[in-house]
Amino acid sequence: MFDGRAALRLLIGFLVALAFWFLFASAYERALAPAAEFLIRLGESPAVTRLEAPGKEFLVKRSDFPPGAPYPGLPSPDLHFNFVLLGALFALPPRPWRQKNVTRFLLAALCLFVVHVLFLVFQVESVYANNFREWSAAHYSAFERNFWGAGFHFYQIAGRFAAPFAIWWFFGRSEPSEPTIEPARGPRRKKKRKG
Repeated sequence: MFDGRAALRLLIGFLVALAFWFLFASAYERALAPAAEFLIRLGESPAVTRLEAPGKEFLVKRSDFPPGAPYPGLPSPDLHFNFVLLGALFALPPRPWRQKNVTRFLLAALCLFVVHVLFLVFQVESVYANNFREWSAAHYSAFERNFWGAGFHFYQIAGRFAAPFAIWWFFGRSEPSEPTIEPARGPRRKKKRKG
């Protein structure tokens, strides 16, 4: 049941997760970039994409870009700020620091990392497929342009908010405690009076 204490835990969880996110966002981005780069390069022949995370953005570098061409910069906080929401949701149980809840939170955070990697891939591929006009049309079919663009826009509009809730629903939602059921008693027999 959501009451005043749960609201307070939610607020505290939000503030702690927000502080954690601010402190470690740059390090997190430096872990996201090579993971997404690896997946992107699997589909390239030859492998030309390099992703860098200098802070607050992902720089997309390709070895086949013309010399002196500016590298696209993709804003990074938009991709992973939903970690704060996940942290707040896991603060809802009465004792959120219990080992079981912390373990579930770590598994959920790992799942959210996978989501972030996948949608960084979608974002980069969407840029390739739609932002370079003639080059994009020459290298991506209409289906591919729509697929990468729609996938990334879905994440921007709904997925980045839905993902933490879905992951929390799977890993962290606690089942309501079942009411204790007393064993049924048979009908009482009346004692015969001696008369």
